[in-house]
Amino acid sequence: MTRLYIVIPCYNEEAVLLETATRLREKIRTLMSESVITSDSRVILVDDGSSDGTWELIKRIHYSDNMFSGCKLSRNQGHQNALLSGLDCARGKCDAVISMDADLQDDINVIDEFVKKYEEGNDIVYGVRSSRKNDSFFKNKTAKLFYKLMGFMGAEIVPNHADYRLLSSRALESLFEFKEVNLFLRGIVPLVGYKSAKVYYERKERFAGKSKYPLKKMISFALDGITSFSIKPIKMITSLGAIFVIVSGSMLIYSLISYFTGHSVSGWTSLITSIWTLGGLQLLAIGIIGEYIGKVFLETKKRPRYIIEELLDDDISKTE
Repeated sequence: MTRLYIVIPCYNEEAVLLETATRLREKIRTLMSESVITSDSRVILVDDGSSDGTWELIKRIHYSDNMFSGCKLSRNQGHQNALLSGLDCARGKCDAVISMDADLQDDINVIDEFVKKYEEGNDIVYGVRSSRKNDSFFKNKTAKLFYKLMGFMGAEIVPNHADYRLLSSRALESLFEFKEVNLFLRGIVPLVGYKSAKVYYERKERFAGKSKYPLKKMISFALDGITSFSIKPIKMITSLGAIFVIVSGSMLIYSLISYFTGHSVSGWTSLITSIWTLGGLQLLAIGIIGEYIGKVFLETKKRPRYIIEELLDDDISKTE
């Protein structure tokens, strides 16, 4: 049997959390009774600095059923860091860990399929949406654009996969070998490189509450993913600068020809040449400097990813 932990980041999930706990409790009890997972399997609810009553609910859930553990971050650190803190709490205490959202859009009925794939020898199991029929036309198209763009930028991400996944204890330990402060787990997890599989499921409508990813935040998340996982945009600026240098050379030749053939306005030649030349050189210089800044940026930030304020399980040690 598999000792399973489930990690759920929560940010202002007061409206849905009790229902989430109820459904998970029922599902886990069923898996225990069927000898799929061990009786000491657990759920870790991570409060990512919520401003509503989420933490109070987590405490109530924990005190009513010790299957549920609680982890309260000192402030809002963002979904990826909150998820990582929960995964860190689960390290060394389980055979496998599943991460999922609190809004019940991830189908909990496929958890047994995750465990089955793990027992077949897969260290990583990705939950992949089988369709996007519940999405609006705009969200559907922008999601497809996002995955294509990330692929173009060099990120090895799994299309239509968010953060519903299983990691074996070995894969979990390997994940923490990556020291990036600016996290993009969808891009990092595939780099772990162990044997993986996919479980397809139908993503449901949100049970209650509001989406934590409006358009502005989705765009921000996409930009974070690109800039934290790839320096290709900086390389594109370098290429653009090189192109402008070539264009400026062509404009210089054109300007000289215009001057000697008497078709130029006085002062126009020197002005246009200097604008194109300096503009191209500046972009080229910024691109070259940016190459180094990008590498330094990705490697040298040492801020803590999160700070845990309170834990509700004695078996979980406080970490950062």
